[in-house]
Amino acid sequence: MLALSPAHAADAANGKVLADAHNCAACHGVGLNKPISPEYPKLAGQHADYIYWALRQYQMGVGNPHMGRSNPIMQAQVQTLSQSDMKDLAAYIESLRGDLIDKK
Repeated sequence: MLALSPAHAADAANGKVLADAHNCAACHGVGLNKPISPEYPKLAGQHADYIYWALRQYQMGVGNPHMGRSNPIMQAQVQTLSQSDMKDLAAYIESLRGDLIDKK
């Protein structure tokens, strides 16, 4: 399991800025919880470590689908993100209330 290192405490506020800038809601829907198509996942409330790893795999899959996830749309979205950006984005997504889980 991936732990966010003390060297970079994830910044959910910056993650929201990144989600807006990359227009995540265009596919993943309002609150990142109402995808425009059943093929797109609901993101809201997903664990940050899972989201971070998925984003990293999209980056690693460019030119080498055996090493990561192969999805041209997501690969284009993550190419300019640093690992810190992805941690921020993951923290923001985890902070959202979604249909998948009920955080206590």
